[in-house]
Amino acid sequence: MSTTVRVFHDTYVDSVVQLGAVRAMREVEGVEWASAGMATPANVDALREEGVAGDELADSGSDDFFVAVRAADDEAILNALSAAEEAAFPGAPAAEERPVEVPARSVREAAARRPGSNLAVISVPGQYAALPAYQALTRGMHVLLFSDNVPVEKEIGLKDYARGRGLLMMGPGAGTAVVSGVGLGFANVVRRGEVGIVAAAGTGAQESMCLLDRWGAGVSHVLGVGGRDLSSEVGGSAALSAVRALREDAATEVILLVSKPPAAEVAARVLASAAGSPLVATLIGGGGGNGAAGPVEVADTLEGGALAVLRALGLPAPDTAMTAGPSLEDARGRLGPSRRLVRGLFSGGSLCYESLVLLGRALGAVYSNTPLDPAFALPAPPHSHLCLDLGEEEFTQGRPHPMIDAEARVELLREHAADPDVAVIILDVVLGFGAHPDPAAVLAPECAAIMAADGPQVVVYVLGTDADPQDRRAQRESFLKAGCIVTETSARASLVAAAIATGRPSLAVEAL
Repeated sequence: MSTTVRVFHDTYVDSVVQLGAVRAMREVEGVEWASAGMATPANVDALREEGVAGDELADSGSDDFFVAVRAADDEAILNALSAAEEAAFPGAPAAEERPVEVPARSVREAAARRPGSNLAVISVPGQYAALPAYQALTRGMHVLLFSDNVPVEKEIGLKDYARGRGLLMMGPGAGTAVVSGVGLGFANVVRRGEVGIVAAAGTGAQESMCLLDRWGAGVSHVLGVGGRDLSSEVGGSAALSAVRALREDAATEVILLVSKPPAAEVAARVLASAAGSPLVATLIGGGGGNGAAGPVEVADTLEGGALAVLRALGLPAPDTAMTAGPSLEDARGRLGPSRRLVRGLFSGGSLCYESLVLLGRALGAVYSNTPLDPAFALPAPPHSHLCLDLGEEEFTQGRPHPMIDAEARVELLREHAADPDVAVIILDVVLGFGAHPDPAAVLAPECAAIMAADGPQVVVYVLGTDADPQDRRAQRESFLKAGCIVTETSARASLVAAAIATGRPSLAVEAL
């Protein structure tokens, strides 16, 4: 095996495109390992840990894009590098054939080339993100800031500046949005309709929009505001602007706010800003139950929030507790008496958080890399329930996000399946733009092999719609053929897992 690194100096490549390049290289026959990214100190350290010599990146820095591959022979390496370049720069001519004119290097240049644009999507390293965001806002454009790791003081300044100009500042860390029917970032294909979503939770927004689409409602807009917006530091600035915009939107009849529990004073201010407009607040784990206060109804699960929206629209409630695949009794019957633990391997951070809430109520202590209570942080003691958010940095440094690369969960799936005390493994499978083109093709055979070897039961929830590029119906069918239990909502996957682990089927049908 030999390893080669190719560096593209002064070239920024979006993280989603980086991961596409990794996927393209891994599909080349003979490739053992591949990576792609910006040559930041952290990424260079990760390469060194992988055995890539430091001198190969000696002249590189955070503004340079690299691809690295280890393969059986030179032909495989060359094929992989070509595949990576085509994935990162699709349709680009060979270097010697490229025209002298270069792509726009700033928002200012891009706006000049595309006059009349009113929205900018920005995805650059967090320390550099404020300047292009200000440039876009100054030119009267709304902003979706995909970038993470933007200093909080810069976020506050950007949002104050945007509000003063009557513009939406979505993010930083806003990975999902739908504006006038156009999906941005990790979005799903949903019907246009009467519900406007304000989201401080990315996969929370995706779950909400997909449930509403599945249950007969439509979405006018999904406005992501970033995970810190409802904190006491930021003060809900973007959420206030988004609620105001949706109140003024003729197509929006009900507003749905989706978040992990916000700062209490910020929540009160945002909810009050509905000013009589029907608003449902899904505060995941917020203890709201299905309480109502005037025109505002509060739920504490994503399923509960979507059901509250249906009530506000006068639409019938679906049977959310319905499952497909083996019965709960059959699933419990094939497990030995020692198997009583639940393991959740999540690609969606909001879905992991919701699972921690529900499993905690049903099972007691559940440990996590993103715990509800610091007392339940990793490392967990032996014989513990676990929920892992595999999209967190400790799992994604130097490798693709599990929403984009389904293989990122295979090793952990096998590891937890080998634990003789584990009764159930929960998998979320997130579809939509930017996600893996066929996650079931990777994960379903692994699930089948685990269960065929007398391992734990696998409970799967497929987040998406039938109109998504991956086709939710086809994905579900693949997991059902593998012998998995497939649930109607993400919340139900956790309740079904708890029911199987404890032998208490009533847990799976409790009201949310």
